[in-house]
Amino acid sequence: MGANDPRSTADQILHAIHQDQLYLFLGASFITVGVLAAAFSLLRRRLDPLLLWLALFATLYGGRLWLDTEMVRLELPHTLLFENFVVAISYLVAIPAFFFFDAAGLTGRWAKMAIYPATAIFICLFAGTMVLGRRPLFDYTNTALVIAGMIVLVGRSLVRREATRDFIVIRRGLIVFAAFVLYANLSNAFGRHHRVEQYGFAVFLGCLGYVAARQTLERDARLGAIQKELEVARRIQLSILPSAFPDSTSFRVAARYQPMTSVAGDFYDFLLGNDQQAGLLIADVSGHGVPAALIASMVKMAATSQRALVADPAGLLSGMNAALCGNTQQQFITAAYVHLDSQTGELRYSAAGHPPMLVLRRGEVTEVEENGLILAAFSFATYLNAVSSLEPGDRILLYTDGIVEASNAEREEYGKDRLRALLRQCASLSHHETADRIMSVVQGWAVSQEDDLTVLVCDYAPGLA
Repeated sequence: MGANDPRSTADQILHAIHQDQLYLFLGASFITVGVLAAAFSLLRRRLDPLLLWLALFATLYGGRLWLDTEMVRLELPHTLLFENFVVAISYLVAIPAFFFFDAAGLTGRWAKMAIYPATAIFICLFAGTMVLGRRPLFDYTNTALVIAGMIVLVGRSLVRREATRDFIVIRRGLIVFAAFVLYANLSNAFGRHHRVEQYGFAVFLGCLGYVAARQTLERDARLGAIQKELEVARRIQLSILPSAFPDSTSFRVAARYQPMTSVAGDFYDFLLGNDQQAGLLIADVSGHGVPAALIASMVKMAATSQRALVADPAGLLSGMNAALCGNTQQQFITAAYVHLDSQTGELRYSAAGHPPMLVLRRGEVTEVEENGLILAAFSFATYLNAVSSLEPGDRILLYTDGIVEASNAEREEYGKDRLRALLRQCASLSHHETADRIMSVVQGWAVSQEDDLTVLVCDYAPGLA
């Protein structure tokens, strides 16, 4: 049969597949590891040198293994440039390998300094081979550099004192890989070509995979434990918030609270609630998460300790400030407290760096603002009361700054003007419906929740059962 006989070509391909199937499988496996490492680094959205160098190392190694198989050679054109490239790519594999070992902390100070001149030499070997073809001097130089590098890496790993369990596994894989590399390179130097290096690389990647899998399982277990603790913390925090305003023939109060994370720094409380009086407190701790939630629990204790001053908002905030100063780890609190008295028809309000209270009366919205310094920051802070009349039909709105600072896709804040307009639009709704409406509109406005959201809506409707 002729050289171009299809049956002859098919026999060659079948023979090549049978001969190279293990190398094709290993090459595909190494390239897959490289692609996965690169993808994982991109998903983390930050540069991870260890993953990036591993991706290049594994991909180049697998690609070189494929190019060195008869199957691939049958499919690609037999040109001088291609033949030179098959040889030259071997000189590039060591570059990401050495940088990977350096990122893994397996090189010392002197070895780290030697990586860059060695990289320049490998690049020159690649370029020289592409131009001049294979030269024994190039092979000897590459072999010498690889052998020296492997001896240094193994030596460094053996003398390292702080050997964790993961490091011991990686070191064993490195020693196996180094043994195969040294054997293959020394065999090549003496003219005996043994294709065994890839088995050592497979063992090394297996060790890396074992460590990565074990660390992933441990991290998942830790995250699971943290999630359980956060859930407990969430339930505890919710337990310090009042479930409902006490039954009253004069006041109707609705509270809505939506933390940004499992636990939050927003807080509210009903310090007083009966047929004649209501005392509503709202607070916002700087920051988010567990630290802010811990400070919020301190705010509750500070407020509870000042119950004798529930009819005096300024005095209550002063007492809270004295209790909190020096105890909040430099986190500050904004707060507002309003006392409503149906017998005197009087509203008393004071705040500590908090957004102004809104009052809806006969279809018009007015601001009530009497701000002193934030709580827990200055021991000398003083507060004053804003006193005004309280009329039947008044609706009072207290809120945290997450409501007005919610931003849409154009980074435009919801703002006080929109909140005032929304409060007017809700005049015909009940206090519960108004609170729900405010939360849903603000959440719909925001492209994402970047702060805790809390609102208190209080209607003064004396005589209604």
